[in-house]
Amino acid sequence: MSASPYSAEEFRRRAQAQTRTLADVAWHDHGDGLLNPATIPHLEGMHLKDAAVLVPVVDAGEEARVIFTQRTASLRKHSGQIAFPGGAVDEEDGDAETAALREAEEEISLDRAFVEPVGRLPQYKALSGFSITPVLAVVRPGFTLQPNPAEVASVFEVPLSFLMDPRNHETGSGIWLGGERHYYRMPYEGRNIWGITAGIVRVIYERLYA
Repeated sequence: MSASPYSAEEFRRRAQAQTRTLADVAWHDHGDGLLNPATIPHLEGMHLKDAAVLVPVVDAGEEARVIFTQRTASLRKHSGQIAFPGGAVDEEDGDAETAALREAEEEISLDRAFVEPVGRLPQYKALSGFSITPVLAVVRPGFTLQPNPAEVASVFEVPLSFLMDPRNHETGSGIWLGGERHYYRMPYEGRNIWGITAGIVRVIYERLYA
C-alpha cells in the first residue's frame, strides 16, 4: 500500500528526490520569483547575507502538518508576521541545516533530536537583504514547544494537504521600495500566511507536488 501524498514519509521521499537536482535550478525559476521578474537583476546585484529557515513537517500519520510561528508585535522587522523558525547563518553554524536547527531551538524550543533534515529548496533571495536557504525536515512526534516570548507570539500547525493545494494559493500586490511587488498569500483559520513564507510554501508545491 503506497503512502498518502501528504504523509511525512512521502514528503521525505519527494524532498530528497528534488534536492538531488538543485544544482540545475535557478533561484528565480520558482515561486514569487516568477511574479516579480523585474526584481531579479536588482537582487543579483545585491550583497545578500546568508540565512536559513526550518520547514518542520510533523509526522502525523496520513496527514502531516507544518509548524509555523507568529512573530511578536514588538520586533523591529516583520513584526506580527507568520514565519518559519529561522535567521542568519552564523559563522559557527557551518551550514544552513545547523543554523535552521539552532534557530528552531532558540525560537520555539524544538529539540533537534526530534528533527530529521531531508532536503533543501532553492535559495530565496529577499529584498530585505538575505539569501535564505529553506531546510526541509520531518519532525517525529513526542516533542514539546515553548515559544521564546522575545521573538514568537504563538506557534500553530497547518495541514500539509491544505498548503499543497494550489486552490489555496492567492496572490496580492503592494508597493515596496518604490515599486509594485506581487506575492502569494494563503489565509488559514484567521491567519494570513504571506510574503517570504508563502513564497517558500509555493516553491515546495512547485518542486514537490505540482
